[in-house]
Amino acid sequence: MSPVPDSWLSDTRSSYDTDAPGYLEKVRGLLDERPYLRASLALFAESVHSAGGGPVADVGCGPGYVTGHLRELGVDAFGIDLSPEMIAIARRDHPGLRFEVGSMTDLDLAEGSVAGVLAFWSVIHVPDHAVPGVFEQFRRVLRPGGPLLVGFHVGDGTQHTAEGYTGRPVNVDSHHRPPGRIAGWLRAAGFTIEAELVMGPDEDVPGAVIFARNHA
Repeated sequence: MSPVPDSWLSDTRSSYDTDAPGYLEKVRGLLDERPYLRASLALFAESVHSAGGGPVADVGCGPGYVTGHLRELGVDAFGIDLSPEMIAIARRDHPGLRFEVGSMTDLDLAEGSVAGVLAFWSVIHVPDHAVPGVFEQFRRVLRPGGPLLVGFHVGDGTQHTAEGYTGRPVNVDSHHRPPGRIAGWLRAAGFTIEAELVMGPDEDVPGAVIFARNHA
């Protein structure tokens, strides 16, 4: 039997459910070690405030460490993640914040209901054919003038992971993309690109963030 078109969703969900404790340990203290990531989040928070403030969706929030950081920056952030186990950890570690299980391919949010959207290394698991629809979802839920911050692995290829951080078997793909490709998809979805930053360009797998805005 051939796989269903959205099998990547169930594979990603089950992989993160399996590896949630290991992933939590992997990202623990990450922001303390990455000044450019912290600066990007601070600039995003400033953009949210300057646009009038309001609820901000951290889409693909994982264990909620970035959601919590945004709240420390004064942002009314809440988290959404595909993995119920990740959401359980986020709720445990950040009891004062709101976290919900959901998919970025079909966000359970009203049109124009959020003041900002953050996708911090979460679209890396979305295959090329599904990215345009995801970015259209981001634009649908984002109010006019609201900022979007997307973080991702830079490259041009797909890395398959069969063993998680805890040593248990997983089945998840991570797509590495040049910033221009991400920016092109964002423009096609109706976003205006405001800035791009590549971090660690001489590393094996650089990271990048793109700041965009819904000017519709």
